[in-house]
Amino acid sequence: MKKIKIILFLGICWFVIHSFFIIFDGLRDEKLHGEIAVILGNKVNKDGSLSKRLEKRLECGLELFNQKRVNKILVSGGLGKEGHYEGTVMKAFLVKNGIPDSLILVDNNGNNTELTAINSKKISKQYGFNQILVVSQYYHITRTKMLFQKQGFTNISSVSPMYFEWRDFYAIFREFIAFYAEII
Repeated sequence: MKKIKIILFLGICWFVIHSFFIIFDGLRDEKLHGEIAVILGNKVNKDGSLSKRLEKRLECGLELFNQKRVNKILVSGGLGKEGHYEGTVMKAFLVKNGIPDSLILVDNNGNNTELTAINSKKISKQYGFNQILVVSQYYHITRTKMLFQKQGFTNISSVSPMYFEWRDFYAIFREFIAFYAEII
C-alpha cells in the first residue's frame, strides 16, 4: 500500500511539474519573427461563426501579421461535425480583417495537430518556408511544437492568445496525456 501511495504521489508531482512547464511554455512570447504563422483550427459553430477560442487565435495571427512578425499565414483545420471546413472559414475571417488573400495558405486536411504538422511540412516544401510561428491555445503549444519538430522543422516559435476559460483545466489534463501518447 505504501508503494502505491508513493507512486501516486510521484505521478501527481510529475503532472503538476509538466503542467507548469506547458503553461509557461505556452504563455511565453519571445517576440521572434517567422516567415509564416501556422494557426491551428478549432470549432466553427453550426451557423458558421467562430468559436471564441478560434476567434482569439485568428486575432493573434492578425496581430503577428500587422506587427510584421510574419509575412504569410497558414490556417489549418478539418471539416468539423458542424459542417464547415475550418481552414476556409479562418481564411475568410483574415481576409475580412485586411490580410490579402494571396498571403493566406489553407490546409483543410488538418483534422488534428499531427496532421497539421505533416501537412505544414508538405506545404513548406512547396512554398519554401522554414521559420514558423505556431498559434494555438497556451496549453497546446508544447505538444504542437514537438509534433512540428518530428516533421523536421527546427526553427519553431509560438504565440498564444491571452484567452482563458474553465475548460482549460480539462485541456491541460488532456494535453498531459496526449503529450506522452505522442512520444510512446
